[in-house]
Amino acid sequence: MRRSRLGSSAVEITELSFGAAAIGNLFSAVDPAQAAAAVDAAWDEGIRYFDTAPHYGLGLSERRLGEALRGRPRDTYVLSTKVGRVLDPLPAGTAPAAEHLSDGLSEGFAVPATHRRRWDFSADGVRRSIEDSLRRLGLDRIDIAYLHDPDDHAEAAFRDAYPELEKLRAQGVIGAIGAGMNQTAMLARFLRDTDIDVVLCAGRYTLLDQSALAELLPEAAARGRSVVVGGVFNSGLLADPRPGATYDYTAAPPALLDRALRIKAVTEGHGVPLRAAALHYPLAHPAVAGVLVGTRSPDEVRDAAALLRREVPDELWDELRAEGLLTEDGH
Repeated sequence: MRRSRLGSSAVEITELSFGAAAIGNLFSAVDPAQAAAAVDAAWDEGIRYFDTAPHYGLGLSERRLGEALRGRPRDTYVLSTKVGRVLDPLPAGTAPAAEHLSDGLSEGFAVPATHRRRWDFSADGVRRSIEDSLRRLGLDRIDIAYLHDPDDHAEAAFRDAYPELEKLRAQGVIGAIGAGMNQTAMLARFLRDTDIDVVLCAGRYTLLDQSALAELLPEAAARGRSVVVGGVFNSGLLADPRPGATYDYTAAPPALLDRALRIKAVTEGHGVPLRAAALHYPLAHPAVAGVLVGTRSPDEVRDAAALLRREVPDELWDELRAEGLLTEDGH
């Protein structure tokens, strides 16, 4: 599997990465054995980049991922986690936190209310977050530390959190610094105003949304930085476009559903599943180092790897542009 170096760092990632939110019980519980088998399947497929976060299942994702990787030589894989949310333990017997909704989920994760998430982009918060993550993972270093969704915390993220990550990078506790968001404007600012190595851009460089082309991707390419693209299926619409499908975790508007169906007709006309085209699309941009796909089972991992191995003819992209379904400079 192709590998790319992240910016000027020494960190190299595979073009397909394992997103570990799902094995943190995203939306529904995942059996521990299934979670471990999913990581094993990723390894067998040649995936060597694994992404997690404290937010994912109140630390469950980190614990499961660390356990599944424990027997692997540490220098043979790359692991990223995130800072910006710290987990404060709740006293025994405390009533479920307010963030546990009536559906039993904790901000989307099916886990017990053992901790409370608290936004913290202070220097102390960053250091504590990294120390806690290392303990849950059972590791002595982290390859990439992303600032996680700093949308409403820009001042603290730039003033306090990023400089602390620079210190940790200089100390060898982390190998590379990143920022992960669902928007492009602040990620572009990180590229301009800091010495960040990589940005994780979710949902903004897909077959349905090429907004990252306006500023983010040119900025990354010009500065020799790297982009990892997440959300290539836009939370479901590009995986299976049908009435009721979701786009960015809400019901897809009719116009977007129609556009997805038109794209699907073109890809299938070239003998390529829509999901394969969605996975391949971002990788053609020179600034994109890889795509991150969340998976919760061995079958889902093997499916993603098989999609990546599919050949996608240039004529498919040409037809999408001719039909006005891709921007002219989008591929």
